[in-house]
Amino acid sequence: MAWASWATLSRRLSVVFALLLLACCGASAWLQVRASGLHGQEVVQRLSMGLAAHIAENSELMRPGGLNQAAVKDLFDKLMAVNPGVEVYLLGLDGRIEAQAAPPGHLKRDRVALEPIRKLLSGAALPIVGDDPRSADAAKVFSAAPLKVGGRDAGYVYVVLQGEDYDALAARLAADNLLRTTLWSMALVALLGLIAGLAAFRLITRPLRELTQAVKRFETEGPASPGGEAPTLARLSRGGDEIALLGQAFTQMTRRIAEQWRELTLSDQQRRELFANISHDLRTPLTSLHGYLETLLLKAGSLSEEERRRYLEIALGQSRKVGRLAQELFELARLEYGVVKPEKENFALADLVQDVFQKFELAAEARHQRLEPDIAPGLPVVSADLGMIERVLTNLLDNAIRHTPAGGQIEVQLRPASSGVAVQVSDTGPGIPGELQKGLFVRPVFLSGARSDGSGSGGLGLVIVQRILQLHGSDIRLVQQPDKGAVFRFQLGGATAA
Repeated sequence: MAWASWATLSRRLSVVFALLLLACCGASAWLQVRASGLHGQEVVQRLSMGLAAHIAENSELMRPGGLNQAAVKDLFDKLMAVNPGVEVYLLGLDGRIEAQAAPPGHLKRDRVALEPIRKLLSGAALPIVGDDPRSADAAKVFSAAPLKVGGRDAGYVYVVLQGEDYDALAARLAADNLLRTTLWSMALVALLGLIAGLAAFRLITRPLRELTQAVKRFETEGPASPGGEAPTLARLSRGGDEIALLGQAFTQMTRRIAEQWRELTLSDQQRRELFANISHDLRTPLTSLHGYLETLLLKAGSLSEEERRRYLEIALGQSRKVGRLAQELFELARLEYGVVKPEKENFALADLVQDVFQKFELAAEARHQRLEPDIAPGLPVVSADLGMIERVLTNLLDNAIRHTPAGGQIEVQLRPASSGVAVQVSDTGPGIPGELQKGLFVRPVFLSGARSDGSGSGGLGLVIVQRILQLHGSDIRLVQQPDKGAVFRFQLGGATAA
């Protein structure tokens, strides 16, 4: 848990950056030390380039019979006293060591490679390192010159410029300063790397932190919070890097969730209104039914046969209203929860309209109303659920008949459309008031006197019509036409070729 709280992205990036910086500084320090060493070797070699030649000019070192041991010893003693850091060797023409002044046991080689000597004498680029006789594998800068006797080469003067004494002294000095210098260097590099990493990665990860805060606020405050975060999200979504793409994805997600939340809120509000309206519509017929039945019970002996029959007919009418509303509620619930799926088939819509007209002929004649079909010739066959479309036409015609005054006209118009058949159902009634039109197809209207004739409202019928047409990929709308009452239009898709 402690590691999870500490190891934020910016901190982890800072640690990685500091480690990389330390590695780079270590490599750079190694390269600088190596370059400095090479530079020092070149300086020493250039300064002492003529040392071997100067020694070789001493004609007493070699005699026709061989080395002058006394002269050689004297020379070695003087050089060691003057410069303890150099080591002088006299070599034969084959590189074998002929004379040297090393303490007993210090000499590790009896021969020196001649190739580096030849390179030095030929003027090759410095520094040039050769074999160190006092080490089995070391190589050091040197000075060399040919040793002549009677004008002929007799060997070489080989001077190691950084001998054992030089190495011992350098090691002691390095041991004193190395630990301190290393610790200070690492501490300084670590501190600078940490500061630079924290500053750099804080700037780099700032958009990610802001996006994280926006996500947390969205989590705690819900879909209402993205509105206040819109400027931040818009700024974070600019650009093409990964954080910008993440911001764009989060913005789209919050918009989608907010839209879904608004739809859920609206749906919940509509359901509440539906329950309230249904309660209102149920209460009215139930109250009337209860009142007339109670009257029949209390005044059974004093009512005439005609009054008793009239009361029973009224009670029966109110019972039919309750039954019709219960049936509509059941049907709407099945449509809402996806229990009913359209089983599409190909049929002629004109034939279905004629069948529905026959169903309402008696009701229309009783109200002295006319049912007028206006069917264009050559209509295409539609593909839909026959029973559901019959219910759509039934609900629309039932509402039209109930809300059209005596002597009025109800018309069903069928016209070919681009992708099927356009249907229009109209009447000559008073129409639907403007205050009820907005939510006509999403919630039932149960207000007495919704039409000017006081015959009531469409109830759940239009809501059921809307749900059925939505299952068919269509929609219904209320349009305004002069000299008409309520005019409804929708469209059904044509049958596809087999």
